[in-house]
Amino acid sequence: MEAWIESLLALLALPKFGLSTVFVVAFISATLLPMGSEPAVFGLVKLNPDLFWPAVLVATAGNTLGGVVTWWMGYGAERAYERIKHEPAKLRALAWLERFGAKACLLAWLPGVGDPLCAVAGWLRMPFWACVAYMAIGKFARYVTMTVALLWLWPGQFTP
Repeated sequence: MEAWIESLLALLALPKFGLSTVFVVAFISATLLPMGSEPAVFGLVKLNPDLFWPAVLVATAGNTLGGVVTWWMGYGAERAYERIKHEPAKLRALAWLERFGAKACLLAWLPGVGDPLCAVAGWLRMPFWACVAYMAIGKFARYVTMTVALLWLWPGQFTP
């Protein structure tokens, strides 16, 4: 098992595979797995400053697609729950999410709550394309903000 993990890490090593690595890491981190993609984006941009916008766009695309998968997971979980219980699942704790609707997916970038938020949006059968659009906007803003902030905070810290 350890050899498999080492070979996977070697395959995804930056900068050899750069943008593809950023995409995969951003995709996986947007599922319910606890993982952050900002270090991969920051590392690639620090090693290749000319890839700032491509890295941000690729990370946004990967993270948004991961959010889409999480949305569908929530949708499927709700359908399975309805089949078992034979009643719609509505919890009072979700009332604010229902009130804001798809716009709540703007918060999909938040650590810890953003990924489950996408699953709950699917569970509540919120409009798919509106959720995807709001997820993409929020995630894009996060990557731009985080990468610029890290480059500003550590301008010469990680030079190759």
